[in-house]
Formats: sequence, structure tokens, C-alpha cells
Amino acid sequence: MSNIGSIREHMEVIGADGAHVGTVDRVEGDRIKLTKKDSGEGAHQGHHHYIATALVAEIEGDRVRLSANGDVAVTFEEEADRKPV
Repeated sequence: MSNIGSIREHMEVIGADGAHVGTVDRVEGDRIKLTKKDSGEGAHQGHHHYIATALVAEIEGDRVRLSANGDVAVTFEEEADRKPV
């Protein structure tokens, strides 16, 4: 796993396939908090989602690459109370 401490605000989070997953708001404990603008649609719109730092494969410049493809990674997103989205 890459150095989680090097993850910064506004970095793009991408899947292993390069697909956009979200944008970093900040790191909170063992999770990356994504910005609200990447929160999806419907009931999931307008609030933060989280991705576990355990999914981080590497840091590439201003991008956080996950170990899962983008379409799979979004299924691992959590709400603030750790319930899956």
C-alpha cells in the first residue's frame, strides 16, 4: 500500500482501470472522505461518501489509484456511519 499520509485535498481518486471514482475532501482515520460533488444521484446526492484506505494501490502524482476497477470501487463506498452505499 502507498503512503496514505501523502493523500491531499482535491486529489482525484481513480479505479485500477483509470475510471474517475471521486475527489478527495480529506483523510479521516482509515477512510478517504470524498467531496459532495461526487456523491452520486438520488438519495446518495449531496452528502459525503467514503472509501477505505485499504483499497489504495498507489499514489500517482495528483491521483489516488485504487486496487479495484472504478465500477467495483463505488460498491465499496460507505456513508458517514460506515454503512455501504
